[in-house]
Amino acid sequence: MDVLKIDPEKCTAIVQGFGNVGSVAALSLAYKSGVKVVGISDATVALYNPKGIDVAKAEQHVIKKGNLRAFDEADRIDPNEMLTMPCDVLVPSAVDRVINAGNAAKLKCRILAEGANGPTTPEADLILNERWDELFVIPDILCNAGGVIVSYFEWVQGLQAFMWSETEVTDKLFRILEHSFTQVIKRAKAHKISHRTAAMAIGVERVMKAKHARGLFP
Repeated sequence: MDVLKIDPEKCTAIVQGFGNVGSVAALSLAYKSGVKVVGISDATVALYNPKGIDVAKAEQHVIKKGNLRAFDEADRIDPNEMLTMPCDVLVPSAVDRVINAGNAAKLKCRILAEGANGPTTPEADLILNERWDELFVIPDILCNAGGVIVSYFEWVQGLQAFMWSETEVTDKLFRILEHSFTQVIKRAKAHKISHRTAAMAIGVERVMKAKHARGLFP
C-alpha cells in the first residue's frame, strides 16, 4: 500500500482461509493497518459483509466452535464468487490453484497477496502478467516467507544457545522481509518483469552464489 500510495484506512480486504495464515493476516489488516475486512472464509463457509466484518469476534467464534460455519455477522456467499468480489487487497491463504485461468481476468482487487503456497496457476499467471498495471502481485515465495524465516531463527538459536525475545524476532523478521520486498520491486522495475519472476530470479541467484562460494560450481 505504501508503494502504491493508497491509504489503508480507505481500503477493503478479502481473506480466503482463516487458519494460521488467514486469521493473522485478517487481524493484522484490520487492527494494525486499519483496513476494512469485508470477506473471510474457511473450509466450511465463505462470508461477505460490505460494511465490514468484526475479525476479532470471528476469531473468538472459531476458538469456541472450531470453524466459521455458524458465524452470523455476514452473508454467506459462494467461495469462488468471493474471490472475484471488489476489494483492494485479496489474500488467498488456504489452498493452492484457486486463482486459475477461469477467474484471473475477473479479479477486482488492487493487490493480490499470496498467503498460500501456489494459489495461482501458471495459466492464471500469464493473465495476471497482462494486468500488471492494474494488479499488484506479491508472490507466495515472498509473501508467505515469514514462517520459514522464523524457523531459521529457531535453528540459529538452538545451535548457538541464543534466547531472543518475541520483539527481537519480529524486528529481525520485518527487516528481512522489507529488504527482500524492496529488492523484488527494484528488480521487477529494472528488467520490466513480473514480481514473481523477479523474486524467483533473486532466489536462484542466491543459491547459485552460495554453491559457487562453497566450491560446488567450477
